[in-house]
Amino acid sequence: MTRVHEAHRRESRARQTLEATAQANYAAQAQTHGAVVDLLDARNHADLARRVDELAQVRFGLTAGAVGLEGPVRTPVGWKTLAEGGVDQVIGHDRLTRMGFQPTAIGLFGTRAPQIASMALVRLSIWAPARVGILAFGSEDPEGFTPDMGADLVAFLARVVERTAERWPVMP
Repeated sequence: MTRVHEAHRRESRARQTLEATAQANYAAQAQTHGAVVDLLDARNHADLARRVDELAQVRFGLTAGAVGLEGPVRTPVGWKTLAEGGVDQVIGHDRLTRMGFQPTAIGLFGTRAPQIASMALVRLSIWAPARVGILAFGSEDPEGFTPDMGADLVAFLARVVERTAERWPVMP
C-alpha cells in the first residue's frame, strides 16, 4: 500500500509540473501575441526601439529590450550601433539565436547593463541589400534565459521587428 501511495504522489507531482509548464507556455504565447500588436503600432524606427524596450519590461517583466544594427551606414535613432561582424561576436557565426549570458552582448543594454544576468539574442536581417542586426532581451534573473530554453517566441518577435522596421527607410 505504501508503494502505491508513493507512486501516486510522484505521478501527482509530475502532473502538476506539466500543468504549470503548460500554463506558463500559454501565458508567454498570449503576451507574445499582445507584443506583436504593440510592435505593429510603431510609427518609426525610434518608436519601434522604444516599444521593444517597453514590452520587455511591461509585458515580460524583463530588465531591458534593445535593437542593434551593424555597419558604418547610419543606424536608426534609438537603435544600438554594432561594428561590422558584431552580431557574429555576440551570437556566433551561423547561429540565429543565443540564450543565456553572453558577455559580448552586455553593451546592448546601455545603462542597465550591470543588472543583466541572462539574455535572449536573435539575429535580424533587414532591408535590401540586407543589413544584419540583433534583437536582445535582458533579464536580471540568471535563470531567465538559459541555453537549454527554446527560442521560438523570441525568434517570432524578431521576425515581426524585421518586417515592421522595413516599412521605413534609413536615411543616409
